[in-house]
Amino acid sequence: MDLASGRVVIELRPDLAPKHVERIKTLARRGFYDGTPFHRVIEGFMAQGGDPTGRGTGGSDLPNLPAEFTREARFLRGTVGMARTNDPNSANSQFFIMFAPAPHLDGQYTIWGRVIEGMEHVDRIKRGDPNRGGMVMGEPDRIVRMRVAADVR
Repeated sequence: MDLASGRVVIELRPDLAPKHVERIKTLARRGFYDGTPFHRVIEGFMAQGGDPTGRGTGGSDLPNLPAEFTREARFLRGTVGMARTNDPNSANSQFFIMFAPAPHLDGQYTIWGRVIEGMEHVDRIKRGDPNRGGMVMGEPDRIVRMRVAADVR
């Protein structure tokens, strides 16, 4: 995943969430994430993106995914999880990257990867307004380009 400040390498975890990993790969291969904003960014918690509308209400044209929760991995700094509504089976395209551990998410959200390089670039993502649920006001930072490394030559 390329951000304006540099490259972020995410190790995929198909052992934990095969359907979610396949979805991320499918959307990345389509170029779906290119130019999408980090619309909700909460200091000390996480940066959320993957919504083409930038409002936190959008997703892809693919059906929602069933939950793939695990207790084998934890929400630590650099963990990448799938965003969803209150319905556990509503994940689609939105995801979040953790700035810090969040044990209250363990077993409640699907983990599909972890940042293995470039976390300093994630740390530079523009923060949202804490009085508005972390929604980013003005021009948010965006994913420049997101690809599956195995496909890049």
